[in-house]
Amino acid sequence: MRLDHKVIAVTGGFGNLGLAVGRGLAAQGAQLALIDRAPAPATGAPEGALLLGGVNLSSLDEAQKAVTAIVERFGRLDGLVNIAGTFRWEPLEQGGLETWDFLHAVNLKTAVAASKAALPALLRQGGRIVNIGAAAAAKAGAGLGPYAASKAGVARLTEALAEEVKDRGVTVNAVLPSVIDTPQNRAEMPGADFSRWVAPEAIADVIAFLLSDGARAITGAAIPVNGRV
Repeated sequence: MRLDHKVIAVTGGFGNLGLAVGRGLAAQGAQLALIDRAPAPATGAPEGALLLGGVNLSSLDEAQKAVTAIVERFGRLDGLVNIAGTFRWEPLEQGGLETWDFLHAVNLKTAVAASKAALPALLRQGGRIVNIGAAAAAKAGAGLGPYAASKAGVARLTEALAEEVKDRGVTVNAVLPSVIDTPQNRAEMPGADFSRWVAPEAIADVIAFLLSDGARAITGAAIPVNGRV
């Protein structure tokens, strides 16, 4: 399903997954806005994309300013992909509450603020929201408490918001990857079989489908993207 003439915003757009998703959506004809707290990258972003760096998406005010900039540039917003997030491994016994606060802010609050900021524009277009959750949200292992809890929050956000807007033309779904094949994960797990992990491009394909007209009847779903993990 093509995304021609669709304007899509991607949070966490300057990371490995965000850039891969941006390139994948651009290949399907979408116009892109990539949003991140990091500075805009010199290379790797799709040609013609609006790059919004230095945005703290846990702030509703900054999220709203980013959406305003997107609508001013493109005249509309058809889809939002909430990728902004991070990972920490920390057992409760040796860890601190600040890790729970940090992951809540980066993994969940950013999705809440970006979704709230984007909703008025998306409701005008009958748009789409796709959130990046995690397989660990369903079953957490040792040391994954704060990460899994924050991603479980993303799953509940997806379900609740889908119910709120299902009669207003907007769909809200989540993608739940297992281990993503990124340079960071390869460095942290050098002995793993990387071929079993999920390629960012494969996740991009699932997201592109959920943003397309072909997924118009799907909302409130949490879709596992596990590779062979």
